Amino acid sequence: MVGPVWQWGWQKGWTSAWPSHWQHHFLLRGVRPLIALACVMGLAWWQDDAALVIPLVLGVNASALAETDDSWRGRLRAQLTTLLCFTGMALAVQLTLTHPVGLMLVLALAAVGLALLGALGERYRAISSATLILGLYAALSAQAAADGQPEVGDHVSGSLLLLAGAAWYGLISVLWAALFPRLQVRQNLSALYEALGEYLRLKARLFEPVRGVDLERRRIGLALQNGRVVQALNETKESLFSRQPPGAGAQDGPVWLRQAFAQYLVAQDLHERASSSHAHYERLSQVFFHSDVLYRCQRVLGLVGQACLGLAQHLREAKPAEPGPELPRALEDLEGAIARLEAQPWSRVAALAQADSAEVGLAGDGAELSDPLRTLRSLAANLAGMGQVLAGALNPAGSPQSPTDTRLLDRNPRDLADAWDRVRSQARWASPLLRHGLRLAVALVAGFAWMEWTGDEHGFWILLTIVFVCRPYYGDTLRRLAERVTGTVLGLVVGWALLTLFPGVLLQSAFTVVAGVVFVATRQIRYTVASAAITALVLLAFNQVGNGFDLIVPRLVDTLIGSLIAGLSVWLVLPSWQSRQLPRLAARALRSQADYLREISAQYQSGKQDHLAYRLARRNAHNADAALSNAMTEVFVEPAYLRRHGKAGMRLLVQCHTLLNYLSALGAHRHKGHAASFHGAPEQAVAWILQSLDQIARALEGQGPWPPQPDPALAPLLQALAAAASASASAGEAGGAAMAGMADRESASDPAPTAQAQAASQVLSSQLSLALRLLPTLAEHAQALRVRPGGSAVRGR
Repeated sequence: MVGPVWQWGWQKGWTSAWPSHWQHHFLLRGVRPLIALACVMGLAWWQDDAALVIPLVLGVNASALAETDDSWRGRLRAQLTTLLCFTGMALAVQLTLTHPVGLMLVLALAAVGLALLGALGERYRAISSATLILGLYAALSAQAAADGQPEVGDHVSGSLLLLAGAAWYGLISVLWAALFPRLQVRQNLSALYEALGEYLRLKARLFEPVRGVDLERRRIGLALQNGRVVQALNETKESLFSRQPPGAGAQDGPVWLRQAFAQYLVAQDLHERASSSHAHYERLSQVFFHSDVLYRCQRVLGLVGQACLGLAQHLREAKPAEPGPELPRALEDLEGAIARLEAQPWSRVAALAQADSAEVGLAGDGAELSDPLRTLRSLAANLAGMGQVLAGALNPAGSPQSPTDTRLLDRNPRDLADAWDRVRSQARWASPLLRHGLRLAVALVAGFAWMEWTGDEHGFWILLTIVFVCRPYYGDTLRRLAERVTGTVLGLVVGWALLTLFPGVLLQSAFTVVAGVVFVATRQIRYTVASAAITALVLLAFNQVGNGFDLIVPRLVDTLIGSLIAGLSVWLVLPSWQSRQLPRLAARALRSQADYLREISAQYQSGKQDHLAYRLARRNAHNADAALSNAMTEVFVEPAYLRRHGKAGMRLLVQCHTLLNYLSALGAHRHKGHAASFHGAPEQAVAWILQSLDQIARALEGQGPWPPQPDPALAPLLQALAAAASASASAGEAGGAAMAGMADRESASDPAPTAQAQAASQVLSSQLSLALRLLPTLAEHAQALRVRPGGSAVRGR
């Protein structure tokens, strides 16, 4: 039923797909390097001086590597910082170029120092990496001038040309950001809604009432996709924050920025609702196995996902999106199906539930489904809320301005003292940045020593390969290594073919520009293609001043040597094994979820308020969950002797993500102006969960004992929660019926506040019961992750 929903994107013609492709791959990534490189080539032809090509092109590439998404003011500051770092690095290389030991020390110290600057944020990580690359470019250009190619120029002029190329691209980047501030914001929002659409597709697969389905594997895929959604949320948030006028709030900027901010907040709310879980889906599917109600839930989720994908397409094409009639009809059909079930005698539904649960071995373990129709009502209310929230994203201009807190947290350093504190905090052996910097320094020293010992005149390509390939983590380095080698071979073949088939200098210059554009446009999304492009560029550019055919074998050999050194260094030199980071990351995830629960419980007492503290707690919980899922993807590519806890880690990831789903459901059912009854059993349950999460986190870190399992006090608390839920339900039958329409009533003047409060109390009790029942299993999997078979604790690093 859901399948055809996802085929819509492949049925579009090439004429409608072209604008999306144009904006995504060309406007956003290719135009700036095209303008910069075309002007460089034009200057070389105008001056009739081919020696200008290599240093100017390398300078443009280095500046492009330092570029990050920002407003024109931010890019101007970043470009000034970049040029300052580039100048210092080029000067250091020039002063030590004739002293190999001095140059080796400069590169090693720069690797460590620049790696630590990454603590200041993504902008400075990009600048640091590009600065080290420019230093190697300066050495490469100077060596080309000294070894058989005097027409390239002397050392000083080569460095000045490098800086000139970098400054030229920086000027284009700043002007581009000033002229087209919306393009990247639209792209980030589009990527966010695409990720949400895929998440909803995976979530819909959990609702299939079919026996024999591997739900564990589907949950793992859902947890991994959640990490991608969180990454897209973070990138969009930074993109919006960087474009706010100085000293202005989110509602004080231009109209397009306010609308984009509204769509971002909708995506946050939609993500919270999409990640909600109201029951164990396999048990819910057994209860309603003979009904089509879960298929209708699946259809609603599929249509919401389709709407997200459609909105992503419209954002790319800068066209308004219009909601279709399918989703409202699907919600009406779902309501009708639930009403028909409610009209049946309850004994019939209960008998079906008991028979089907016994058939799959679930009898006696389904107390949380003592009222499955109430659970289904909560699920339907959440789905209806998704539709109402999504309407605000489809028509942000027509949505009323929200009076809620719309601030964003600025994670950039406040001043120089704050920046220094962040850098200094990384000066510890456990810091991934310090370990990566030291590892990179050792690899560069080894590569430099090999270059000097063998007298390799192209040895700086070894060092460039090390810088591009060596990543903070083992699995990422292996992937980058394979992509680099494959791309180099492909680029050598393409470069050889271009040099052979098109010997004309003018055509080779044009191909050089194309190769540079492809390198910049694909370096973050298709590194194999980027490696092939930069390899072809090297052959074509050096052929302008010499013989490019002579560089084919050295380029291949030096790439293989550099890749080998990088692979050995990430394995042997202060390795940052993610397998040994799992206990720490799991503890962080549990603590962040505890903070999220504190904010949720406070809002159940005061009413819904999407203020900064709540949104920050929610984002931190999802960030920690994404960090754990990303670590698990790295674990399974690490050496086999480190993966002994991989299965335990994956099970713990599923349990942590499930707990986050239960908490997200609590957050999704908050209501403005209608506080739920928060005393007695719910209050005790929240305190119990917070205490248990803290105990498990401390035990994972080796700082305390494991909580007792099973705890005899848990059963009475679950019974008290069930009694509280039954009391809320018996207070009035209007509570259950009100759930379908109350999902997003946002004003205190909404009708039936008592029914809303009763419905919220029922959701509160049921979701807390689910979380409590999950804690023993979560503690069991956490203990299996922390303790070795022999009983010794896993090391933290």
